[in-house]
Amino acid sequence: MPSSLNSDIKKMKYYIIAGEASGDLHGSNLIKELQQLDTAIDIRCWGGDKMKATGATLVKHYKDLAFMGFAEVIANIRTILKNLGFCKKDIIQYKPDTLVLIDYPGFNLRIAEWAKKQGIKVVYYIAPQVWAWKESRVPKMMKCIDKMLVILPFEKDYFKSKFNWNVDYVGHPLVKVIDDYKEEHNNDEPLSNKKIIAVLPGSRKQEIRKKLPVMLQTAKHFPEYQFIVAQAPSLENDFYNTFLHDYPNVSVVNNETYRLLSNADAAMVTSGTATLETALFGVPEIVCYKGSNISYQIAKRLIKVKYISLVNLIMNKLVVKELIQHELTERNLHTEMLRILTDKNNQEHIQNDYREIKNILSAGGNASANAANEIVDFTKMQ
Repeated sequence: MPSSLNSDIKKMKYYIIAGEASGDLHGSNLIKELQQLDTAIDIRCWGGDKMKATGATLVKHYKDLAFMGFAEVIANIRTILKNLGFCKKDIIQYKPDTLVLIDYPGFNLRIAEWAKKQGIKVVYYIAPQVWAWKESRVPKMMKCIDKMLVILPFEKDYFKSKFNWNVDYVGHPLVKVIDDYKEEHNNDEPLSNKKIIAVLPGSRKQEIRKKLPVMLQTAKHFPEYQFIVAQAPSLENDFYNTFLHDYPNVSVVNNETYRLLSNADAAMVTSGTATLETALFGVPEIVCYKGSNISYQIAKRLIKVKYISLVNLIMNKLVVKELIQHELTERNLHTEMLRILTDKNNQEHIQNDYREIKNILSAGGNASANAANEIVDFTKMQ
């Protein structure tokens, strides 16, 4: 093609917002797939190190956005409002062809509503979990989101049957992420000479302070195991050291969660995406949740689903034990850990369910590639 025609081709611009570590992971894989489809695109984003590593222009890191629970959000409302204002100005100046919002609903739904009024195309990738709580959001979402891309198979039926909203199921991005990791790191050195129990206490300081001290008490009961804590990449080493000094069989790895899970015999995992990652690695787990009492009391009255972990929600049954708030005690963790380490029948049931979960989520194919194709096709529409 002559260079004069090349210069006339409009470079497509995408503004992508992710507000958490999981969003950074999925956002980075989405960007890579977008770049495969169009090498000339320009991407500006909110996210983390993984999104930045793709070559996208990182505007704000998710570590500056991580506020957990009702009480914490209220305490940091001025910062949140300041971030919202800054984000809107940045989008206006950038003039994207499409705004892509990844999960993070408290922030992203406000941006979606505003962007729609500005005439900006809005794609939402990884739907807010309105089937669990805040279902009242859906009518407003339908008005301000031009295209919804969901990653859980039951979500497509949920939106269609309850709201007559046609959304697109693209598959779950974690399946390919973890399969690729296993293939690339098959011959890695082990993390310890002892058997390992993984401890995944979350990525935010507020939740780690609540849960990690209780989770680590289990280490006293299993001295033959090495307990390894997965450090959140956005947090500093010194933050974790204050929790570890009483436990000789506890150590920390930084930015090596997948390596940890690929070596672990069992895991204690905070609720969220990590529960599904642990299952896809085939590691028996205990799901742990403990928040501020105010946040917990509010959530208990609003959340409508039977389970808090994606593993149990996908299977619609109790595959892995959930210890929530006051149930998250040293005694209960010891009992459940003993069960998943020694009960062969329980181990077999868990692995059978894990295999079924992978089969369900694999049915959609390569989620990141599917999402990228949907976004590019949508953006090209006049």
